Amino acid sequence: MTTYFRPNIDAMTGYVPGEQPKFDTPIIKLNTNENPYPPSPAAIAVLQQLSGESLRRYPDPYANEFRQAVSAALDIPMDWVIVGNGSDDVLNVIIRACAEPNRNVVYPAPTYVLYRTLTELQPAATIEIPYGDDYQLPIAELIAANGAVTFIASPNSPSGHVVPIDALRQLAAALTGVLVVDEAYVDFAEETALNLVKEFNNVIVTRTLSKGYSLAGLRLGFGIANPTLLSGLFKVKDSYNIDAIACLVGAAAMRDQDYKNLCAAKVKASRAQLAIDLKQLGFHLWDSQTNFLLAQPPKSNAEQIYLSLKERGILVRYFNQADLSDKLRITVGTDEQNQSLIEALLHLV
Repeated sequence: MTTYFRPNIDAMTGYVPGEQPKFDTPIIKLNTNENPYPPSPAAIAVLQQLSGESLRRYPDPYANEFRQAVSAALDIPMDWVIVGNGSDDVLNVIIRACAEPNRNVVYPAPTYVLYRTLTELQPAATIEIPYGDDYQLPIAELIAANGAVTFIASPNSPSGHVVPIDALRQLAAALTGVLVVDEAYVDFAEETALNLVKEFNNVIVTRTLSKGYSLAGLRLGFGIANPTLLSGLFKVKDSYNIDAIACLVGAAAMRDQDYKNLCAAKVKASRAQLAIDLKQLGFHLWDSQTNFLLAQPPKSNAEQIYLSLKERGILVRYFNQADLSDKLRITVGTDEQNQSLIEALLHLV
């Protein structure tokens, strides 16, 4: 059979996104960790006032208005920020800049499966070090692997746990490659690893506006690191990887921290109540500092429950892989959506 692709492309399976029903479909969507609340009114206002001139011209290649907003919100210098078409774009840039055959990419698993996909595209080898049932970071094994790039999602998906800062500091000090702390869900967490970028030149923290800022459809994320590390990444990123709309709307959202924090607080309160309700149904849960819960049904029949919920118009995430096949990842919705989920589960567990 004729192939047009590199051997690593033929061999890989590719990333499989969560189901995305049409907007007009009456579905309760709790499968891809979108924020259930709308974006900042300030961001919507900017979108509605965009001029044709901002679309006619190429955008700022460095998205400096957005970088300035990040700088002000997080109290970091603007030249410590690189912007991507979603934080996935930043992850891709890091892999392209740092990984190649014989320069491994390392991460604990289960975690965000895109790390594997991006590495296979390079191509480079991955070293997946299993988490234990308690999701304690396997520090010694990660240090021994000493990857060109080491990914730590904190908070992690699908488990929802946060890696202690001291553990990340120990890891950063021992590695000779780049340590990427993926903080996609940090807006729902109680701590951040951001200060580590000031301590270590080999640490980059990545973030997204998809979760806390309710802008998953905008595709905007960023990385924060010492300019020495960013200098190589800027060589690799696409010339105009951030469009003008994303830059302007994202900057407005970033400047409205009060609104983001208010929505995050509502999600955290709903998360606590949903956890109580699921435990009363017999689910085993892992402590979460994200906008989702990893839940194991009392009969471990996760796939059956996933399919039954889907028939009832409720989507949750089921991962058909060995370490997760008896669990569901459930996005925290509005209180009304969460209650509908619980009422459906009453008939299924």
